[in-house]
Amino acid sequence: MSNRTAGRRWARGKAAEESAIPEQGTGGSGSGAAREPAEKPAKAKDPVAKEQTKAAKEARKQHAQEVKQRAKGEFGRLSPGNVKKYVGLAKVLGPVAAPYLAQAAAAARAALDHQRARKLGVPVDELGRFTGRGAALHARIAGDQQALRDLRSAELGDQDKAEVEKFASAAEARLGDLASAVRAAERIPADRRRSVHHAVASELDRVENDMLRRYRV
Repeated sequence: MSNRTAGRRWARGKAAEESAIPEQGTGGSGSGAAREPAEKPAKAKDPVAKEQTKAAKEARKQHAQEVKQRAKGEFGRLSPGNVKKYVGLAKVLGPVAAPYLAQAAAAARAALDHQRARKLGVPVDELGRFTGRGAALHARIAGDQQALRDLRSAELGDQDKAEVEKFASAAEARLGDLASAVRAAERIPADRRRSVHHAVASELDRVENDMLRRYRV
């Protein structure tokens, strides 16, 4: 084998050995330079998800409190813990809700007053005159008394006027007695009071019928 052939073989072997050695520098996996860590993506803040998480946490807390109260036999009853919680809620919500509650209460009161006035047949500003269990009878007697005054002031002949005056005097006395009976019935047992009210109502029917005849109705 010639020297030239041996030289070529030696050159090829040397090149193979050099190619087997990993290349040092900046490109390979064995690079000496430290690789900088990749930046982590920022967490997205979702307000809806945050509120849902908060609500779920509050629900779990409330459920745990109810379980604890049930175990102690305090659920649904007043306890020091419940009272403290209610007082805290009142302190927070009270100043905000007070004007609306007052307005709603006033509107409800006015509606009830108008309904009661229609039922009694009197103006709203006269409701204070008719109270108690016999309020309806007192209102009816007051209406009959006003009707008698109107009958007395009506333009009638001399004969009719004398008869009307006689009737009005007797009817007014009777209405006074009936009003006293209704007031007295406020202090007696319910069964007897109902009997008195029924008797007064029947007597008022008679007085009103006589009065309507004089009004020619």
